[in-house]
Amino acid sequence: MEYLLGGLLILLFFWSISLAKDVVLPIVLGFLIALTLSPLVRWLYKLGVPTGIAAVALIATIGMSSSFGLYLLSGPAASLVETLPEVRAEAEHKLSAVRQKVQQVQQAEKEMQELAQGENETAGEDDEGDVTRVLVDEPGMLETALASFAGTGSALIIALILAMFLLASGDMFQTKLVQSFPKFSDKKRAIRVANDIERQISRYLGAITVINACLGLAIGISLYALDMPYAHVWGVAAFLLNYLPYLGAMLGVVAVAAVSLITYDTVGQMLIPPGVYLLLTSIEGQMVTPWLVGRHLSLNAAAVFVAVIFWAWLWGVAGALMAVPFLVFVKVVCDNLPGLGFIGNFLSGADPPPIRD
Repeated sequence: MEYLLGGLLILLFFWSISLAKDVVLPIVLGFLIALTLSPLVRWLYKLGVPTGIAAVALIATIGMSSSFGLYLLSGPAASLVETLPEVRAEAEHKLSAVRQKVQQVQQAEKEMQELAQGENETAGEDDEGDVTRVLVDEPGMLETALASFAGTGSALIIALILAMFLLASGDMFQTKLVQSFPKFSDKKRAIRVANDIERQISRYLGAITVINACLGLAIGISLYALDMPYAHVWGVAAFLLNYLPYLGAMLGVVAVAAVSLITYDTVGQMLIPPGVYLLLTSIEGQMVTPWLVGRHLSLNAAAVFVAVIFWAWLWGVAGALMAVPFLVFVKVVCDNLPGLGFIGNFLSGADPPPIRD
């Protein structure tokens, strides 16, 4: 019964946060931003800058730079979106053989649906008479993407405001957390867990931001050298998409391949830009990130992939972006609680090989 009740409690928890996404998402994102910037706020405080002023200055800088960057990219991004019909037409022209096969499959599927529909209408006429069909127009992919972008932008604004208040409060929440435990050993454990969570998440997000910036710069320069249109937009897109482990690189390769399809004439030229994008992201994912991040944070690759898929299903793109910080939080908590140590061990990466004499 205890295990059954625990499982029901977990299911209820995830069901609740799924329904309360619009409220929980900016709160979680605000805490992540605060954890990432808290070491910088402490450093500024040591230099003589008051905590409140440092918090307001950092959040204002992030907000204004992000707004300015979006303004600069809005024109090229809109032009790129306008080329989507051209991409589709050119892809259909150059992949006519594949299109014919797809049309044959679609025709066969349509015939099966008409056959099944005829049988269903016959059965319905025998039971109830006429059958009325109602068609509902669903929003297109572009409308859905714009709605999602608007919702993410609102959540980001709320998160930045919350992060500003959290950073301005200094160590107030850590102090209250320690005061909540009566035993001295529990106080030590609580402060250790809080410090480990802040250190691990801030190191991860800070390192990933620097790595993504370098990757975006490399991809932008490489695609510019290949005469790809909107090379700077692809660099920014690579910077943002790389926050999505595994999925971001695949989305970037597909998008570059689609535009490359209408830009170049030969198959060899079409394959070079997505190949370069894939090569650079592979070097980053397999060599650079494990070398820089793995020294401080070791996570099981399978656990990271499952976490990304799960949170993407639960919260969409925003959930996939925060999957790894969530995993870091769970691992740190489990590593510091004796009863949950096996979960932290499972989430950890491979143990380093023993040193031989």
